[in-house]
Amino acid sequence: MNTTKVKQNRTKTWTQHVSIKTVVICSLHVLFLIAVLLIDALDYRAKVSLFAFLSAMTLWITTKIPAGFVAIALIAFIIVMKAGKPDLLYHSLSEEVVWLMIGSFIIGEAVKVSGLAERLTHSILSQSNRKGDMLYGLSSILFASAFFIPSTSGRAALSMPIIQQMSQKFSNKEQSVLAILAPVVILMSTSATLIGAGSHLIGIGLMESTVDQSISYFQWFVWGVPFAIVITFLSVFIIKWMLWPKDGVQEIEADQTEDNIIGKKQMNGKEKKTVVLVLFLIVGWMTESIHGYDIAFITMIGAILLMMPRYGIISWKQGMNAVSWNLILFVAAATALGKVLVDTGIVEWIEQEMLHVLHLFIDAPEWLIVLIILLVTVTSHLYITSHTTRAIVFIPGLLLFSKTIGVDPTTVVFLSLIGMNYCVTVPVSSKALLLFYEEGKISYNAGNLLKISAILMPLYILVMMLFYFSYWQWAGLHL
Repeated sequence: MNTTKVKQNRTKTWTQHVSIKTVVICSLHVLFLIAVLLIDALDYRAKVSLFAFLSAMTLWITTKIPAGFVAIALIAFIIVMKAGKPDLLYHSLSEEVVWLMIGSFIIGEAVKVSGLAERLTHSILSQSNRKGDMLYGLSSILFASAFFIPSTSGRAALSMPIIQQMSQKFSNKEQSVLAILAPVVILMSTSATLIGAGSHLIGIGLMESTVDQSISYFQWFVWGVPFAIVITFLSVFIIKWMLWPKDGVQEIEADQTEDNIIGKKQMNGKEKKTVVLVLFLIVGWMTESIHGYDIAFITMIGAILLMMPRYGIISWKQGMNAVSWNLILFVAAATALGKVLVDTGIVEWIEQEMLHVLHLFIDAPEWLIVLIILLVTVTSHLYITSHTTRAIVFIPGLLLFSKTIGVDPTTVVFLSLIGMNYCVTVPVSSKALLLFYEEGKISYNAGNLLKISAILMPLYILVMMLFYFSYWQWAGLHL
């Protein structure tokens, strides 16, 4: 009798631990497995990799399991299932984004230690009496940086110490909103300028070599800036409306005496050194096509100079302690998960399936063609995590599509590149989002990002449609 009672208690305890959420997650995995097995066009390696990627996306969004653990575990799963070699895990640490982020953390720490972050923070705070006003002030600075720093990662890295400094005036809930606001504004402002993302240059380069047409810096400026301003403002408004605590203190408790002292105080030696090195970085990032060194290498050179014994801003130990190694391992493994989609042919299969659909719209009305292009490109970040890879994969196919249905390739490429700039759904879709994800005290929840995207993604498409049939057509953009 006692044995039966003990078993019943154990069963009851187990069922209490198994929540509805767990059942839903397990059910989703079963559905993923069935769906993947039914895709005849994919081989064994591709099916295992696609299942692993879908599993990772689900676990990142729906659970509190450390994102790095999920990514590394699923890479190990792919290797154990003989769908990949152990090199997949080892080589993930050699990815460009990994070294870019290591350098970015070090640079951010130097900006903070030198006092520059505090100076800029007090400059923003001195102009704002309310927290809401300060959000728009911060967004304006981040927007303007798109014209000078041609790397979303670089902009995110330089903004991190400023956000950390500002966070002292905010509650924990408000800090998590700042952690989402900063990368989202950085990403939305990317469309303002031709140098805002490497994918812009890649897409235009592919267009020049394929159809001998191009988009100048000035043309992009005329088309891109108004759209970037509108979508950035709407993004800030939505984030504030959805996530900003309604019951918090809205006034900023600022020490005006301290603000005045910091604002009037002359730059010290460390601040001047840091400014010079940051300017060196910006010039290096902007002239990548001239000197041939990629953004990650330039960033690491800047980090090395900032840690030089006697002449640097911070010590080697300070620099290493500033790096979030937990996040670095997550990024390495997550990037490998995205890369395996390309290597196993999953992305090529998705592209072919989409192009088959696109060819059905040869005689379709203009609004439907634009809508289809936007649906394909705006959602592409969900299965191709690299911004650059999205341009390489889709632009050739979309150029072929434009030739097939007889529309202007310049318009198709511009709309496609602006559409691909949207990547605000999961952290792994953007380096800027990754930099703020699970990073110490100032971080955000992936679930909140998904909530924002549920409204922002359809709004992004709608605003693009409205711009195309109004301002962009007036400015000379026609299919």
